[in-house]
Amino acid sequence: MADLTSEQVVDYLSNLPVIQIAGLIKTLEDKWGVKAAPVAVAAAAGPAAPAAAAVEEKTEFTVELAAAGPNKINVIKVVREITGLGLKEAKDLVEGAPKTLKEGVAKADAEEMKKKLEDAGGKVELK
Repeated sequence: MADLTSEQVVDYLSNLPVIQIAGLIKTLEDKWGVKAAPVAVAAAAGPAAPAAAAVEEKTEFTVELAAAGPNKINVIKVVREITGLGLKEAKDLVEGAPKTLKEGVAKADAEEMKKKLEDAGGKVELK
């Protein structure tokens, strides 16, 4: 394979339709086991910046159904309520656990979802 410069790659990608670029991103994520996410660039603040980042409390959570538990029907009902999915989609999601239900959820909402699902008999993880 020829050695390509970054500029050549950017030029090539600039001429592709967005749908093809999205497919390329998905393929790379699957192949390398990574997730493309926007990167926030921090201002150069010196050595105190890493310590400040470690102190920040997590504000957004991912609600993941780890297992349906013994009362699968009740868990399906709650999943439908939380996600707005249809009956078949909710059933498939519950039977395919562990599955992510919602991402980027506020702490209070995530804990409320977790409580509802656990009350219905499911096992939930907040990440």
